[in-house]
Amino acid sequence: MSEEEFRESGGRNTVFIGRQKPVMSYVLTTLTCLNNSPDVILKARGAAISLAVDVAQITIHRFAPGLRVADIKLGTEQLQSEEGGTRNVSSIEIRLTYPPEGQGEAAKA
Repeated sequence: MSEEEFRESGGRNTVFIGRQKPVMSYVLTTLTCLNNSPDVILKARGAAISLAVDVAQITIHRFAPGLRVADIKLGTEQLQSEEGGTRNVSSIEIRLTYPPEGQGEAAKA
C-alpha cells in the first residue's frame, strides 16, 4: 500500500496517528469519532505504532470502559526512500468497538 493509498483508505471513523501531536489530542479525536460511529480505526506506521497502542489503551481504560479491541492488523509497506530506493515500514490498524448489547463484561459474570 502506497502512502497515498494509506491516506485515502481512511473513512470518517479512521484516526491517523502521527508523531506531531500529544497523545491526548489523538484520544480526543478518537472519542469524537465514537460519538458519530459505533467503532473507530486507529492507523499508524513506523515509530507512531507505539503511540497508537497508547491511544487505544488510554481511550479504553480512562474514557470508554465498555470499548473493546475488535481487531488488530499488522503489515509492512514498501515506501520510496529519499535516496531513491525502497524501505520497509511496519504499519498497524487497531479497530475499537462497543460490543453488542448483552455481550459485555456484565454478561460474562
